Amino acid sequence: MRIVSLAGGIGGARFLRGLRAAAPESEITVIGNTGDDITLFGLRVCPDLDTVMYTLGGGIDEAQGWGRAGDTRTVKDELAAYGVEPQWFGLGDKDIATHIVRTQMLNAGYPLSAVTEALCERWRPGVRLLPMTDDRAETHVVIEDDGGRRAIHFQEWWVRLRASVPAHRIALVGADDAKPAPGVLEAIEAADVVVLPPSNPVVSIGTILQIPGIRSALEAKAVVGVSPIIGGAPVRGMADACLAAVGVETSAQGVLELYGSRLLDGWLVAEQDAGAALDGVRVRAVPLLMSDLAATTAIARAALELVR
Repeated sequence: MRIVSLAGGIGGARFLRGLRAAAPESEITVIGNTGDDITLFGLRVCPDLDTVMYTLGGGIDEAQGWGRAGDTRTVKDELAAYGVEPQWFGLGDKDIATHIVRTQMLNAGYPLSAVTEALCERWRPGVRLLPMTDDRAETHVVIEDDGGRRAIHFQEWWVRLRASVPAHRIALVGADDAKPAPGVLEAIEAADVVVLPPSNPVVSIGTILQIPGIRSALEAKAVVGVSPIIGGAPVRGMADACLAAVGVETSAQGVLELYGSRLLDGWLVAEQDAGAALDGVRVRAVPLLMSDLAATTAIARAALELVR
C-alpha cells in the first residue's frame, strides 16, 4: 500500500511512528511543512522537517519532542554572551550541525528537497520525506502592540510570545508563487490513501494545503484525518490560538468543517467528540491520546481502516 501523510512537527512526527508500525509493509511518503522555516545566525532552520527526521531516525529529545537527544547549548550561551539576537530561539550544538550542512548545500545551489534527502541518508527515517515546496514560503503573523499592527515571523509569535498576543491574521508569504517540491504531486497521485495526522490544522496541515496544486490533488484521493482537538482543547501546543485567528471553533467539529468534505473522506475523533458530523465524511470515535507507541499505532490503524 502506498500511503502519503502530511505532517507538521511534534504531533505529526509522533503519529508517523505509529503509522509506520501500523503499516510496516507500506511505502510511506511524508510531505513536511516548511512554513515554519527561518534563517537564524546565517543558518537555514527547518524545524518540522528536522523533527520528523529526528523522531523517526531515533535522534529526537523525547521529553521536548524537538531537538536532539542529549544536546548541549554551548553555542547558544556564547552567542548570548556576545549579545547576539534573537536569544529566544535556542539551537542545540548537535542540531546546529544539521543546519550548517543544510545551509552549505542550499548555498551551493541544491534545492531543499535534495538537501532533505541527503540529510535523511544519515537518519534513515523509514519514510520518504519531502518538503512541501523548494521555494521560500514563510508563515507570518499580524499582531497588534503599542506601535499598532505589524507582521512578525511565525516563530517569534510561537516561541517568543507563546501565541499570547492574539493574531489578527496568519499568512503564508510567498505561497502564491510557490510550487510543490519534486515528487509531491506524483506521490499523491500514486497514493492509495492520504492521512492528515493530528498536526496543527492552520500552520502545519493548512500551510501545506496552501501550496498551489496540493489541495486539488488531495481532493481526488481517499483522505482520512485525525483530529488534533480532544474535548475542545488541543492535545499540546497553541492550536486554539491559530484556530481563533482564522475564525474557527476549537473543537473536532470546527476542524472537520475547516478541512471540509471535498478534502476529507474519513475523520477520526476522540470518544468525547463522538457527535462530530459532516455530510459525506465518515466519522469514527476512538481513544485518541498518543500516550505511547502502542496507543499511537492503534490510532493509525483505526485511521487506515476508516478510510478503507
